[in-house]
Order: sequence, then C-alpha cells, then structure tokens
Amino acid sequence: MNKDEMKGKADQVKGRAKQAWGDLTNNEQTREEGIKDEARGEVQEGIGKARRKVGDVLHDIEEKVKE
Repeated sequence: MNKDEMKGKADQVKGRAKQAWGDLTNNEQTREEGIKDEARGEVQEGIGKARRKVGDVLHDIEEKVKE
C-alpha cells in the first residue's frame, strides 16, 4: 500500500466519523462534509492503487528487458 492509498483510507474513515457525528448531533453540514471527505478518500485511494499498478507493470517490463 502506498501513501495515496493510506491517505485515502484515512479520509474515508474520517468522513464516516463526520457523518456519524452529524447524524448524532443532527448537524446536516457536518454530515455532508463527511460524505465529501469519504468520497475524496475513495478517489485518492483509487489513484494510489492505479499508481501502484503502473509501478508494478513498469517493474515487470524492466525485468523482461534485463533478460
């Protein structure tokens, strides 16, 4: 797991916590901020996964060139 994936996961957890707090306190603004944070985290995690996969492919190509 790379830095983007970890940050994305953390933002998702933070977003879920904000949503829960917003529900508990009946604060719609906090709840909506939580939804945005969670979505942002999902996007960032996806970017991290894609970046890792590209790195893996480049590593495989490098290994094949060495052969």
